[in-house]
Amino acid sequence: MQTVNGLFRFGVVLAMTSHAIGWTQDLAVHYFPRPPYVYEQDGHLSGLTGAPVLQALRSAGIRFTLQQTPASRFMATIQRGEGPDCGIGWFRNSEREAIGKFSKPIYQDEAMAVITYAGHTVLRNGLPVEAILGNPELLLLTKQSFSYGRELDAQILQWQTRREIVTVENLGMLRMLKARRADYMLMAPEELTGAVAAAGLQLSDFTALRPPNMPKGELRYLWCSKAVPDAVMARINVGIH
Repeated sequence: MQTVNGLFRFGVVLAMTSHAIGWTQDLAVHYFPRPPYVYEQDGHLSGLTGAPVLQALRSAGIRFTLQQTPASRFMATIQRGEGPDCGIGWFRNSEREAIGKFSKPIYQDEAMAVITYAGHTVLRNGLPVEAILGNPELLLLTKQSFSYGRELDAQILQWQTRREIVTVENLGMLRMLKARRADYMLMAPEELTGAVAAAGLQLSDFTALRPPNMPKGELRYLWCSKAVPDAVMARINVGIH
């Protein structure tokens, strides 16, 4: 009985909060599995960005539904801006600001690591970022339409980094790197162990380099379409701790 009453009280709070801001729709919250940021555990969404977003929405009394959506499809959804859609754990940049809205930060990554295949004869610890990005003999794997943070995005353009742009996710990129189809990729260190295991590979297949002047880790946000009212964004921000 206590559980039922608790759920009833929670529902009343949700309804009161939604009506208080003139919001009667469900927010569509999109995610794609990407441990340790977002993953399913015991039937629930969890992770470094998944868990705090759900906690914030519940705390703010915002009704929502969860949808597993590939990153490219979500970006197309945001560009259309037709409905109240949000995506979990995205970096913020000027291009994305032009077509959407961002919450307060929900997580800050560690500084990016340079991931190369084991035994690479050129890439080694101690090299500065510019010696890597600016080397025309090295090929960088990047994912189409993804951001590696404002500073790294700018440096990739500044140094005219030689790169191959792909549509596969990080797991596929790691497999390409293992097959030596490129020299290196960029990845947050906290993501590496889980991604390597999920790709069916071994950590010993790779070397993670930490350039001494790598920009600090980027902040991650809830990225929403412009169809989400400012009042709803403000309520979400209140729930983010």
